[in-house]
Amino acid sequence: MFDGIPCLWMRGGTSKGAYFLASDLPSERAAIDALLLRIMGSPDARQIDGIGGADPLTSKVAVLSPSDRADADVDYLFLQVFVDQALVSDAQGCGNILAGVGPCAIERGLVAAQDGETPVRIHMVNTGEVATARIATPGGRVSYDGSARIDGVPGTHAAVPLMFTGLDGSMTGGAMLPTGNAVDVIEGLECTLIDMGMPIVVMSAEALGITGRESREDLDADSNLKARLEAIRLKAGPMMNLGDVTEKSVPKMTLVSRPEDGGTISTRSFIPHRCHATIGVFAAVSVAAACVLEDGPAADLADLPEDGLFSIEHPTGAAEVMIDRDETGTITGAGTLRTARKLMDGLVFPAPGPA
Repeated sequence: MFDGIPCLWMRGGTSKGAYFLASDLPSERAAIDALLLRIMGSPDARQIDGIGGADPLTSKVAVLSPSDRADADVDYLFLQVFVDQALVSDAQGCGNILAGVGPCAIERGLVAAQDGETPVRIHMVNTGEVATARIATPGGRVSYDGSARIDGVPGTHAAVPLMFTGLDGSMTGGAMLPTGNAVDVIEGLECTLIDMGMPIVVMSAEALGITGRESREDLDADSNLKARLEAIRLKAGPMMNLGDVTEKSVPKMTLVSRPEDGGTISTRSFIPHRCHATIGVFAAVSVAAACVLEDGPAADLADLPEDGLFSIEHPTGAAEVMIDRDETGTITGAGTLRTARKLMDGLVFPAPGPA
């Protein structure tokens, strides 16, 4: 470790994170967690002695290894390194950091590049599903240049289409609705407890006494709102088969309101205690799925698309989600378009550990 650890620092979607090969990290999970806290500079609100960006969206880690599964090329473990707590969590996946896994796998030689475009089948270790990413590889090399644009990221980049199947109940026991209900009442509030790749609790912003158009900063400063959301979250956790979620980063709390800018629905997402600057990929998929539940709070507010392309508005734009449904209306698959970019490739030097 003294000589540094190979690290690819990438933007994936609207997040940034450190991408490692499992072979470059310790074999024991406790040792990995301790090392990542030192690398990121946690716990410290500024993460001043590490590479973390003092925000949950920039304190993320992807660990990659060859997959033993016949239907996957790469295993991807996502780890959320908390900023101001000595905590590393694998309780969720991350679809934004997922966008960088395909390019990283090719850059690191886990997948051979094809000329033109290279599909990378990614086993998401946190939840068990497989996603297929299609990576631009003209001339057999990863290209990050392109015309795709996603809200929350300046400029344009190469598109990274991601398609998912089998997202139902990814962390909650195999059912999209863990309780079997489109609506559950918690703390007097109608909620949809749903898991289509990310366990979330969907609630009407208006029912919580806000418009849903507030800024991230205003919502983070609303201590009464956050206390009420946490009370609901703590009750929702066991109902979603997640157990005691006091120390967990799921379920996410998602407030919905009518769309403002021609989208399907507007969101403010807490992850789980700070308001998200955008919305996570899998959370957006779960919101889109909630929009088609006739009895849920999201359906009352959503402007459903005719082409299956849902635009999930968030504080800095919108996330596009593709939903496939069969003739009965059952969701059979979902996808989204992200971009990614390599920011730095080199060695990272963790702070000294305990004596």
